[in-house]
Amino acid sequence: LACSHHQCAFPLNQNELCIWNTVTAQPLRLSGHHYSISALSFGSKINPLLVCSASRERVVVWNLEECTQKVQEGLTPRGIVIGTLLGMVLHVRFSPDDQQVAVCAGNRIYMLSAKSEAILAELDGHLAPVTAAEFCTWEKSMLISVSEDRTFKARKVWDYSTSQLIYQSGVLTAFPLLSLLIDEENKQIITGCAEGQLWIFSLISDHNYRCVAHINLKKEQEKFCNKVRKSGKGIGQNTSKLCKTNNMRPEGSVETSLPILLIEHCDFLVCFHNEENISSALNTSYFWIGSSTGLLIINLANFELEASLAYKDYSDLSIRFAGSCALTRKAVNGKVLCLITSMFEDMTAVLEVNLAALVRTQQSDFLLCGNENSLSVIARIVMQRNTSYFFPFLNNHFFRVVELNYFAIGVKSTVKDQPLVFHNKIKSSGYTAAPQMTMFSPNNNLKKNEVSKWKTSCKCKSKEYPLESSPPIKQEKEISVTCKPTPICCIQYSGDGDMLACGLADKTVLIFNSNLTDTYKVFSGPDGAVNSVGWSHDKKWLVSASEDRTLRVWSVCNNEPALILGKEKFHKTVRFAQFYFIDAFILLCCGAEFHLLSFHLDTTKDDLKRYKQRSVCKLVQKFPMASTMEITSLSAVNDFYSYIVLTAGSNRALEVFDLNAGCSTAVIPEVHTRSVHQICQNKGSSFSTQQPEAYNLFMTTAAGDGIKLWDLRTLR
Repeated sequence: LACSHHQCAFPLNQNELCIWNTVTAQPLRLSGHHYSISALSFGSKINPLLVCSASRERVVVWNLEECTQKVQEGLTPRGIVIGTLLGMVLHVRFSPDDQQVAVCAGNRIYMLSAKSEAILAELDGHLAPVTAAEFCTWEKSMLISVSEDRTFKARKVWDYSTSQLIYQSGVLTAFPLLSLLIDEENKQIITGCAEGQLWIFSLISDHNYRCVAHINLKKEQEKFCNKVRKSGKGIGQNTSKLCKTNNMRPEGSVETSLPILLIEHCDFLVCFHNEENISSALNTSYFWIGSSTGLLIINLANFELEASLAYKDYSDLSIRFAGSCALTRKAVNGKVLCLITSMFEDMTAVLEVNLAALVRTQQSDFLLCGNENSLSVIARIVMQRNTSYFFPFLNNHFFRVVELNYFAIGVKSTVKDQPLVFHNKIKSSGYTAAPQMTMFSPNNNLKKNEVSKWKTSCKCKSKEYPLESSPPIKQEKEISVTCKPTPICCIQYSGDGDMLACGLADKTVLIFNSNLTDTYKVFSGPDGAVNSVGWSHDKKWLVSASEDRTLRVWSVCNNEPALILGKEKFHKTVRFAQFYFIDAFILLCCGAEFHLLSFHLDTTKDDLKRYKQRSVCKLVQKFPMASTMEITSLSAVNDFYSYIVLTAGSNRALEVFDLNAGCSTAVIPEVHTRSVHQICQNKGSSFSTQQPEAYNLFMTTAAGDGIKLWDLRTLR
């Protein structure tokens, strides 16, 4: 099957080619084959529009404009025979300039001229029938092919002008590769197998054809359907059978495989042509997946499903299992043509898919960004001067009240030790109003003598880093922190960029100046490797957690810890620790829960009781992460007021907590293929000014699964 704009091509009576125009609804019947037509393809150009048909005994190229004209004149249209007796042809493809045709026959690929009967090159090397081949548009004379290769999958890259094999991949799976697509924008290839697996490889010259992603469509389908089901959206006319999992299938039914018959570009922008929020779609590639049971739309940025369509959901469609399918690359009037043929019957159907309607019925809740119900890192509640802030779950706690003023960041917050008064009705932080704060703003209300002092103290400070500039990539300096090889477990810059803290496996914490010319401080005392270090907002304190199940708070001006929490406080090793809510709390994770601690630091010493610490710390509340054995990463903002805490667990899930509501607000399952070992938030910078929306972005990373960029507002 083949589709192009308003034209659909399919075999009629096995050996006759039918070109059906969807606008005029007039078929064009072309005869020239004696055996069954096994492969079809439209040309790359529109004028003239060519179509190639192949059977066991010949390969024919047809000029549709000339054929239509001859039919109108009452003559029999004839095509150009460009190849004969090549064997069973499974796939044909025109070159970008329509001058050559790649014919996949048996284990070989024949490069034929599109104008005459001439074999330009004969490419071999595959061990099984070649199922698909595509031309590389940005690199001349390069052809990419996939094959069954003894029921396992392989990929070959050819330079057909010299018939030279450039690259051959290893065995990808036990199932044959059926389909192939080249993504010109990202310079990648996408290939799919008979068991619903997708592989994406990079074609950038320096990447050596490395695998970018491996997608299990069955798992992504289950995740998508669970998301749609929770949002209350339906799929098709009934509940989609494409989305039924093993537990939902009725007794006596069988599980169908998910062979990937087709991969094609998707014109996803038509879904947003009347909407303002199209930024996410503009920078993302989407593509169709055609399987035997339905159609899927994949987002190439996050490898998630955007929409699905099952053939069984539509009573007007008599085909339930497709043996082959074809799609138009561009949407016309917001609609895409889909041509499918039955796997068991001699039947062909043309579907007109309204892409915008399909996506909106399933994804409208997910595509909304910044609505009143979405999460936000920046607290959207408007706080006035002398307004006491408290977390609602801190009932019956003797705790310090922090008076906040969002509109004068330079003014220090006052701290008073007094009990809180709670009323019956406590409003949550809510996310109903836009942020009305100015973060990291300079204090301009300085007297003349204060201005001169500030200028002299800031002569060595770094200037604002322009956002349009590229990130620094040049290595400035490298030093050895110890005499013998020692792992560095964690590092963190102070907010002003003047100091760098390092936690080492040799039980020490080192503080360097920013240019790494001198060791500012060395802290020792833990009886295990230091897992985590975190600076306070005022840069005066450093919190560290180590493998010996202890937590220490250090003063930058003193070699002795100001606060020590011993093993009796924690049942497991503390993995992450940091200051929170502009140094009002300490957050740490221990096992499958994270703790919120209040504290008071006092470095003064009594001469008679010198070894008794005067700093105090109190547990406020523990927050367990659902269905996990251990929290593997934790992140929260300390440089401005935020209620959001992000945690990742050994169950590969990510959970979002709103501490103003005192509970978990969202869970994202299977964030990576392995457990997330680090969450990196945009916590702001003293050297750059950003839009408030930028603070809702965060990144996660896992071993062997790359880095993913997330938006907290959409949880995608």
